[in-house]
Amino acid sequence: MKYEIHPDYLKYKAFLLTCINHFDTQGKPFGNQKRNTLKVFQVDGLTLNIKSFKVPNIFNQIAYKFLRKSKAQRSFEYACKLQNLKVGTPQPVAYFENASFWLFKKSFYVSEQLECDLTYRDLVHNFSYPDFETILREFTRFTYSLHEKGVIFLDHSPGNTLIKKEKSGYSFYLVDLNRMQFGKPDFETRMKNFARLSKHKHMVEIMSDEYAKCIAANRDKVFERMWFYVQDFQKKHLRKQALKKKIKR
Repeated sequence: MKYEIHPDYLKYKAFLLTCINHFDTQGKPFGNQKRNTLKVFQVDGLTLNIKSFKVPNIFNQIAYKFLRKSKAQRSFEYACKLQNLKVGTPQPVAYFENASFWLFKKSFYVSEQLECDLTYRDLVHNFSYPDFETILREFTRFTYSLHEKGVIFLDHSPGNTLIKKEKSGYSFYLVDLNRMQFGKPDFETRMKNFARLSKHKHMVEIMSDEYAKCIAANRDKVFERMWFYVQDFQKKHLRKQALKKKIKR
């Protein structure tokens, strides 16, 4: 087994190995289990969130074994990098990988459980959510700060930002970190980064207005490009869904 444990959590090495080795029979299931398996484990007053990535297809088993870093390793390394950049994300603890001589098998990413008040998805489904516009504008400024720090979160989608209410406003934390790019994005890349967040025009109007303020740009221009990428993503998404239905028949 290949693994790396954050220096602050090395004292829990034996406990973490036990969690991984007995993952199927121990721990408490948590959250969405559709794509991967999430469980929480308790130790010394800490709640640890362990994400078990499903075994990839045969081509990716070869790729992850010899050519690419696993999702678990990338999640851990990106979380550490985000922390160095002072970007919110649950505290990274460790990652673990199982592999045979030729093929990659299962991998696990461990972080501290972060209790939140809502996710961005709550705004998409409830336009009457308290402080709706305030949260949306603060989230837009958070995204702007990511871009300024050279972070392009490729999975910037409704379920992947946890939100906590603080005395002075709201704090934002990124999860599902295995797809990221780093480097100062140009204007089009910034606009495209909003494509998956909401199909609702009034939400895009608010976000584009706030982002235009952040970059001192024309509000109409920012909205036009942001809305273009939202619509483009929706068209591709609908085509993909239609194709899946045809295949299932």
